Order: sequence, then C-alpha cells, then structure tokens
Amino acid sequence: MAKTALPTWSEIEAASRALSLAATPAELHGGLCGWLAGGADDASWLTAVVEVQDPMPVAGDALERLRRASAAQLDDRDFAFELLLPAPDASLVARSKALFDWCRGFLGGFGLAAGDRPGVSEEGREALADLARLAAAQPEPDGDEEDEAALAEIEEFVRVAALLLHGDCVLAPRHRRQLN
Repeated sequence: MAKTALPTWSEIEAASRALSLAATPAELHGGLCGWLAGGADDASWLTAVVEVQDPMPVAGDALERLRRASAAQLDDRDFAFELLLPAPDASLVARSKALFDWCRGFLGGFGLAAGDRPGVSEEGREALADLARLAAAQPEPDGDEEDEAALAEIEEFVRVAALLLHGDCVLAPRHRRQLN
C-alpha cells in the first residue's frame, strides 16, 4: 500500500489560524488520532475535539487531508502511521513540547470517541496510562544527545501506543464483525 502523506506542520498551522483555533498542529493531530483510535471516523472530528462551533474542514483543505491521511495511516497494515511534529531541525524543547501536546490531544480525542470505559486490552490500559504521564510532562530547557535519543524513543512509543489503541478499539471489532 502506498504511503499516505500528512499535510505539513505549516499547512496545519495556517489552517488552524484561518479558523482561529487555539490548538497547535500537534494538538490537532493528536486529538484527531485519538478520535480515530477511539472508534469515531467522521468529518465532525474538529467540532468534537476542539469544541468550537462549525469549524468543518472544507473538502480538500489541509485539515480534511489530515483526517483522510491519518485514518489511512492508522489502517495501514505496514504500520506507516506517523505523528505530526515539528521538523527534526527544530529545537529539542519545541519538539518535546509538541510531543507532549500531541499526547494531550490524543487523550482528549480518544476519551471523546471511546467514552469512559473503552474496550482496550491490558497493554492498551498501560499505554493510556503512559500517554497520560507524557501529556502531563514539561520539556526541559536544555538537552544533549542523550535527550535527543530519549525523545526519539518516546516518539516511537507514542506512535506504537496509538496503533495499539486503534487496534483494540477499531481493528479488533471490525475483524470480529467480518468473522460473524
């Protein structure tokens, strides 16, 4: 399956500004991915996740492309899912903050879609707890190569956690329905 690319950080930032949204691109993408991983998959994600009136993305705009690409990536059997985060040349603080924002957004979107008792595995419950710890974290003002490596590992964990939760709440029920 061909990789479905996400819109760029700056495209999502511009779309967010045009709608006067206070959320960062990372928060928006995290919220969208949480919404999708929790089992919702409709165009109303922005209204639900950001809680503003009628900011429906227009067909083909960056936010609608973000929804379509994220849904395709989460469903991709080759695990092509990626997080929308600042470019690798951004500061460690900026990338760390964006990752923590992504986690906060994800938890909010997931909670809205899955409800207060999502049907997740034990690993899924552990992943949610770890994502909650990351969502509460604050970036350190300075860092070194060790911190860079740790951030890369955390990003990969978050990516896999989102895939795991999507598998628990969306793929597993879909497969059970197909078998019945």
